[in-house]
This record gives sequence, structure tokens and C-alpha cells, in this order.
Amino acid sequence: QVQLVESGGGLVQAGGSLKLSCVASGSIFNINAMGWYRQAPGKERELVAAIGSSGTVYYADSVKGRFTASRDKSKNTQYLQMNSLKPEDTAMYYCAAGDRQFQHAYWGQGTQVTVSS
Repeated sequence: QVQLVESGGGLVQAGGSLKLSCVASGSIFNINAMGWYRQAPGKERELVAAIGSSGTVYYADSVKGRFTASRDKSKNTQYLQMNSLKPEDTAMYYCAAGDRQFQHAYWGQGTQVTVSS
């Protein structure tokens, strides 16, 4: 099993920045890819960014140019740097991991991000 723990969420004004972190533990040899999802109230969970095993990153159109996903394998940690935040970015953000990009079998509990206008 893989455990994922997110941190770094909070309340920020529009235009501000936050950096999310996600630490993986347990059977991390199963992890080749990681990603970030978010779910706003009343909406479906959506993919925000997905990091492949080679380091390539996919971004949702809504966050391109504002969010940067990265991974530090030596620390079993991935990050999501979020800049120029908008109220529509308000959501619960989830860390995910799996053996392939876009195929995430493991999930964290989520960290809340709230952007005020």
C-alpha cells in the first residue's frame, strides 16, 4: 500500500500563490507517476496536473501558465506551485499516484484551497 499526505492548502486572496506538497510512503516502488486533482463543491473531480515517469507534465488548460507541478524522487514528494490564483481555483486538492501517467490508484485525503475575490 501507498500512503499520500498533502499539505500546504489554505486561504489566499485572488492573485496570490500557494505551494502544495505531497509526501508518499509505504510501497513507493509501485509509484512511477504522480498527479494532482481537485474537486469543487457540486462539481466532479478534475485532473489538474499529471507527472509521468520521465518527468513530462500534463496540465489542464485552466491552469496552464499558472501552476507548476514537480517531483523530488529523493524525498518521495511532489509539489504543486500555484500562482495567480483565481476564485475558481477554490477546491479540495488531492494528491494521486500510480504506475503510469494518468493512471492513479492511490489517493491522499486532500487539502483545501480557498481563493477569495
